[in-house]
Amino acid sequence: MGRGKIEIKRIDNASSRQVTFSKRRTGLFKKAQELSILCDAEVAVIVFSNTGKLFEFSNSGMKRTLSRYNKSLGSADAAVAESKTQEDSKMVEILREEITKLETKQLNITYLCDYRQLLGKDLTGLGVKELQNLEQQLNEGLLSVKARKEELLMEQLEQSRVQEQRVMLENETLRRQIEELRCLFPQSEHVVPSFLQYQRTERKNSLVNTGTRCLNLADNCGNEKGSSDSAFHLGLSAGVQEEGPQERNLFK
Repeated sequence: MGRGKIEIKRIDNASSRQVTFSKRRTGLFKKAQELSILCDAEVAVIVFSNTGKLFEFSNSGMKRTLSRYNKSLGSADAAVAESKTQEDSKMVEILREEITKLETKQLNITYLCDYRQLLGKDLTGLGVKELQNLEQQLNEGLLSVKARKEELLMEQLEQSRVQEQRVMLENETLRRQIEELRCLFPQSEHVVPSFLQYQRTERKNSLVNTGTRCLNLADNCGNEKGSSDSAFHLGLSAGVQEEGPQERNLFK
């Protein structure tokens, strides 16, 4: 028959309690030794009886195991403290972000109110001193705007002067280049006639053409009437009459 299930509670009988303590302590140390051998683990067991007597077991030495335990406990505490510090820092960062958002929102509201007041709106709740301060701010802002405007105009004027000087330098350079080219390639002796001379030549040619036509007409009339004085009757000179045939040959 198997052993019956024992109720886990304090044994009232002192002798039975002492016997059970001895048996179970021996079994506990045996299990600890087996665990250290089978699993290659470092095991240490400390037991105090109800009378205060110490019983211990350690496969690697109690001091060594306790030192390792203290280090592990310290590192665990450090890890816990570090994790707590990280959580605190995260919480602090979140709170800072919230504060920054609230401050930014408050500043935006303040700037909006100031902007509306600068536009001349929402002035009902302002006193005399506040209105004077607002007027002073407007005057200072107007002076700043005028100063900036003058500065920009001066910059544009300076840029225009620089561009003008640059254009003048370019014109001077081109003029010198033209003079150098004229020196290298002097003008030929053949003079190109001007526009007025060209007009005079064209007019003279037209007169010659007209005289030629008149001579042709006079010749035709002389052939029909048989008279050689028709040219004088038309008011033409003899020289023109003599030059007529040559000019007719030239203009045919």
